Amino acid sequence: MKLPWDKNKQSSGTKGDASAASSADQVDAATGPGTDPGAGEQKLPKGYTPPKGRPTPRRRDVELERGIIGGQSLAPAESYGQARQKRKEFKASMSKDEYKAYKQQEKDARIKRQREHQAAMDRGEDAYLMARDKGEVRRFARDWVDARRFVANFVMPVALALLVIMLVGNFFPEFAATASMFAMLLMLVFLIEGINIGRRVNKAVRAKFPDTTETGFGLGYYSYSRAVQPRKWRTPRPRVELGADV
Repeated sequence: MKLPWDKNKQSSGTKGDASAASSADQVDAATGPGTDPGAGEQKLPKGYTPPKGRPTPRRRDVELERGIIGGQSLAPAESYGQARQKRKEFKASMSKDEYKAYKQQEKDARIKRQREHQAAMDRGEDAYLMARDKGEVRRFARDWVDARRFVANFVMPVALALLVIMLVGNFFPEFAATASMFAMLLMLVFLIEGINIGRRVNKAVRAKFPDTTETGFGLGYYSYSRAVQPRKWRTPRPRVELGADV
């Protein structure tokens, strides 16, 4: 036996189902059978990366963590007062003999490093050379000078002799006047030869290194300054013998 309100419930349920079905049909009709349901969402740009939820670590921190770089070089530099205080504390922690032995070891290690550095400079290793001596062009200019004899090789002995003449000239004026004339003539010879050395070494360098960017004056001055030094005093040491074909 059906009561009157059961009929009302059934009719209302039927209406609700019909309304829901109608809404679904409208959505299908609007999107179409081949449309992506997510097309209605906001389109993200190409290459978009979702947030990680944490800040990106700094490159230095990552390298420190992985051991790529050391932390000592990145530590703040000590002031003079801090370094001095640390030395005092270090000295106080040792006896007088121990500190003396430590200072001697420090001195020996410093001398050893200096000798190794000088030996590397004498061999002509680029890592230890001064900026003015680095490069193939400067090495060739040194070899070019070392393979030849010049009057300029006697600049330093002549300068020393002139100093002696100046001292002796106070007692022998006539001898001083004659020596001064001879010294002026030598200086003129040194000047002419210096210009000649600069021109010749530039010509040789341009022939071997046509693309070099060395200036003529700089290369000429460098070569002449090496020529006036005694052969045994030159740094880097000469690699070629006198008379070699360079």
